[in-house]
Amino acid sequence: MNLQVDSSGDVKILRIKEERLVYTKLPDFLAQVTGLVESGTRKLILDFSAVRYVDSASIGCLMNVYRLLADQAGVVKLVGLQDRVETMVGMTGLQNLIEVYREEKAALASF
Repeated sequence: MNLQVDSSGDVKILRIKEERLVYTKLPDFLAQVTGLVESGTRKLILDFSAVRYVDSASIGCLMNVYRLLADQAGVVKLVGLQDRVETMVGMTGLQNLIEVYREEKAALASF
């Protein structure tokens, strides 16, 4: 899976460089997030700018990411959702758990 990690102060930004975040890619994705949390990350932004499609397993995985960080007094936020991904997030109510921002700058400022 193509992922890129950037930092802005104490915030880690995980950029998902895939058009589709689906079941078969989730083990690599979750391993990367878990590694960041285990290394001390408590503020995480997931950049979905390149992602055009997510399946239901991906939504479940994002709920697991939310719980993983919440258990460590951390926070995860989503940025750059494409229309189709935003629809899926809205249909599942995920935005009630994880804050969603259009732009990275706004997400960074919200911490």
